Amino acid sequence: MARRKYVVGNWKMNGVTASIADAQAIFAAAGDHAEVDVAICPPFTLIGAMVAAVPGAAVGGQDCHSAVSGAFTGSVAAPMLADAGAILVIVGHSERREGCGESDADVRAKAEAGLGAGLSVILCVGEPREVRESGRAIDYVLAQIAGSVPDDFDATRLAIAYEPIWAIGTGLVPTVDDVAAMHGAIRGALAARFGGAAEDDMRLLYGGSVNGDNACELLGAGDVDGALVGGASLTAAKFLPIVAAAAKL
Repeated sequence: MARRKYVVGNWKMNGVTASIADAQAIFAAAGDHAEVDVAICPPFTLIGAMVAAVPGAAVGGQDCHSAVSGAFTGSVAAPMLADAGAILVIVGHSERREGCGESDADVRAKAEAGLGAGLSVILCVGEPREVRESGRAIDYVLAQIAGSVPDDFDATRLAIAYEPIWAIGTGLVPTVDDVAAMHGAIRGALAARFGGAAEDDMRLLYGGSVNGDNACELLGAGDVDGALVGGASLTAAKFLPIVAAAAKL
């Protein structure tokens, strides 16, 4: 059975209550592409409101703490996300790894927390530009996979998002051949570790300056099952062409 395409919007630190209208428009139009799974990860403050405004929509968090509860001011636990109505969470985004100093062990603990709370998890990996230019990108990302991906989980509930750090929000995009090579290496590493489940059930997403103009080409690369989209996911006008591109593949 072919893996279903998966297009996820990461709103990052964008959105207020009025932005719920954009989510309603996105989910309403995405219904025309029932063959594609579509999700939005808004700021924590909007999760409950978005779930209430669009019943049945796939809404997620952008991060979670590894602990179930505790004295962690400003943090959000995975069970809190689930309680708010979220069904998924992003962990290990480069803006967390780079900006907040999160290690592979930290990301793995967060992934385990998300899975333990009944959430699906999108686990991000990706290399900085100097690593890409040195020719070590695949080794670097596979080391992140080895250190970040938990050992025991339901493969249908974990997706890997490859986001080259140098392509996020810059307008720079790797070649389709580079994307295919990286996704193929990730798939191979996961298959060696987890067997057939990695081939049959685990989806690999590409992220990094994805837009309506390049989505068909990028999503058509080998072993690409969808996209994790940043800025282009904030409005229906920019996000829906990416969903439509996924539906054609």
